[in-house]
Amino acid sequence: MAKAGAAVVVHGLDQVSAETTAEEIRSAGGVAEAAWGPIDQAETSRTAVQLAVDRFGRLDHLVCSAGIQRYGDVVSTSEQVWDEVFDVNVKGVFLAAHEALPFIRASGSGSITLISSVQGSANQNQVAAYAASKGALNALCRGMAVDEAAYGVRVNAVLPGSIDTPMLRSSAADYSDGTAGGIDRTLTSWGTSHPLGRIGRPDEVGAVVTFLASAAASFVTGAEVRVDGGLLSRLPAPLEG
Repeated sequence: MAKAGAAVVVHGLDQVSAETTAEEIRSAGGVAEAAWGPIDQAETSRTAVQLAVDRFGRLDHLVCSAGIQRYGDVVSTSEQVWDEVFDVNVKGVFLAAHEALPFIRASGSGSITLISSVQGSANQNQVAAYAASKGALNALCRGMAVDEAAYGVRVNAVLPGSIDTPMLRSSAADYSDGTAGGIDRTLTSWGTSHPLGRIGRPDEVGAVVTFLASAAASFVTGAEVRVDGGLLSRLPAPLEG
């Protein structure tokens, strides 16, 4: 959530989700405009960036958080599904940065934050396309961090673990009986794999994103910041006793 006084453009796939989020920001004391459209189409990012510049006169920060999850190994994943995942998770980020960076460079102290995943650094079964796309995103982060340092622009990636989002709940529905209670039980079970014993909240990720865009993170770039409840720190085989 944007802090009070912030001016942001919210992008969503559809008008309803974008406008709803923008209204939440306005209710919290911020200033927000909404844009929408498929993130894998160049015109979508071009329109959103131009809206920010026209409405606010500048663009200082970009947060890329669009993403989709599809399940399957390399054999069961079709070419169409592979392309779909990479179009949204990687190409969409490239297009957003491509359109935004000329303006962020001009700000002199701007930043880009990519919402990646712990699955870009580790893996589980049946997520070949998703894990590969997040690994590509982490590499893109490092590449942009090196290139954009000359312009005073910082680029970082946030790697969440299991976070209570609609996408995670949709996945939980596929691995439970689909009822509200069944989904909650599945999420609770998934939470036990994190040393903190639970799944995370969106605001816990948002707090790290806010820090990375702030002056307090002025010497942080090219970083992959895990917000995973300790998930990647735990060995999968517990000791006896």
